[in-house]
Amino acid sequence: MPPKLRVGIVGAGIMGRGHAEVLSAHPDVEITAVSRRPLEHAESATVHADYRDLLASGTVDAVSITTPDHLHADVMVAAARAGVHILVEKPFTTTVEDADRAVAAIRQAGVVAMCLFNHRWVPAYAQAKEQMALVGEPVVGYARKDDTIHVPTEMIGWADRTTSAWFLSSHDIDLVTWLYDDHVVEVFATARYGKLRGMGIDTPDAMQIQARFSRGAVATFESAWIYPNTFPTMVDSYVTVVGEDGVIQLDRQKENIQLATSKSYTYPRNMLQRVVHGVPAGAYRDAIHHFVDCVRTGAEPLISVESSRHVTAVLAAAHESARTGAPVKL
Repeated sequence: MPPKLRVGIVGAGIMGRGHAEVLSAHPDVEITAVSRRPLEHAESATVHADYRDLLASGTVDAVSITTPDHLHADVMVAAARAGVHILVEKPFTTTVEDADRAVAAIRQAGVVAMCLFNHRWVPAYAQAKEQMALVGEPVVGYARKDDTIHVPTEMIGWADRTTSAWFLSSHDIDLVTWLYDDHVVEVFATARYGKLRGMGIDTPDAMQIQARFSRGAVATFESAWIYPNTFPTMVDSYVTVVGEDGVIQLDRQKENIQLATSKSYTYPRNMLQRVVHGVPAGAYRDAIHHFVDCVRTGAEPLISVESSRHVTAVLAAAHESARTGAPVKL
């Protein structure tokens, strides 16, 4: 392997810029290629019109996939077949079939691959994992991740190709299954349409998913993205886990800073992404650095592609349940 890990970034939107900022600051990484347009923090990278050209260029050892949710699978399969390591934004894929072919290609090629469920690196969540033994066998959990309406109407231009559950609950399903150390066997879900459809965006306003785990615990996953833009954070995030011997609560609405101006009162977020004295920091950066370390050492990432495939399976079953009005077994 060259002295530096050569990384290509596929996708030049918000997440592509975030990956570029973190990777460009890593001392053992060089961003050598991007697709489909130039990126800040990757000014010296070669721009390719298509990800297939990027993979065929021979200039990358790993690829960072930051395309819209429904476009992940084809890039992963092509990267694996090219022998290129893979970091992919959540969710892993948006169909089980896509997840299965991605996992198969990755395992057959023997490349390192990880879905960026970065919440496992939030200090409080990592600490919760370590404290799970104190609360005993999981009984019931609740995870809420709700966005302001800015996200589906202004931040992303493909909200009609995904849902709040794919976009938001994927994080929480990965997190809770990790905390429970268990897997989901059945789901029942409901979706509410109205406000966004009235604005010409054909996606649910909100979804709730009730999940039953193999050892009997249950959890509810709530997602919505119609909060008013006056809400003090773009994301309202809360998790609780009740065990037989205790309870853990994780509230990330406030992250140790409050900001009041003549125009607004906000809680600026900093656990996931922040820049400290010009250097990227936070759980997002730590998760990406973990992937880089795994590529360079050959270690298996904390997040396996099989566990990420399970998150996709849970969400696919939830959307089927919401469509039919009946529970769905995995």
